[in-house]
Amino acid sequence: MIRAPGVYRPQRDTWLLVRALRLAPVPPGARVLDVCSGTGVLALAAAREGAGSVTAVDISRRAVLTARANAALHRVPLRVLRGDLLEPVAGESFDVIVANPPYVAWRSRARVRPSRAWCGGADGRLVLDRLCAAAPRCLSPGGILLVVHPAWCGVGRTLGLLRGAGMKAAVVDRCLEPFGPIMRALAPVLCDRGLIDAGQRTEELVVIHAARPLRP
Repeated sequence: MIRAPGVYRPQRDTWLLVRALRLAPVPPGARVLDVCSGTGVLALAAAREGAGSVTAVDISRRAVLTARANAALHRVPLRVLRGDLLEPVAGESFDVIVANPPYVAWRSRARVRPSRAWCGGADGRLVLDRLCAAAPRCLSPGGILLVVHPAWCGVGRTLGLLRGAGMKAAVVDRCLEPFGPIMRALAPVLCDRGLIDAGQRTEELVVIHAARPLRP
């Protein structure tokens, strides 16, 4: 995979979503949307799982160019659009939406510069809350949303927002992951805010599966 500087590097959360796509499974010929696509690895995985059409969206120009380059490299037809979350596909509907949004909490006094590739605002939910509000409206009846984030980011809140939108939502996968360099640098700030425990050096990643009912 090609990865331009500043584009999110596929890692454990990415591979959890790839596994979730395989287990969901993606219906043959499904219309799939990969939000916050980064390198496009999830979009490529969806295409390999039998999707009929795959759209990747990212707000970063570098990510869009990277995803297009990777699609060409692997000879996979992807539609790659630049824009904020689901705005580029307004009015369209999808059978599967997959998302690995920026979710790392950041404050100005943290000794690391924020990056759009991972920064999720003061509590990590700046993009997550907007995604939970917008995604259900872009799903076709019976469609599913797969989203990954750390447990400290508020699993109950994500489930509550999705269920409040009429979705049937549950955690379908999880794993424990050691902190990477960014999380180690931000640990004191996260601890002060009560998001993690003192001395904590691992985080639990969760995959949430939310399905839109076939009938209202």
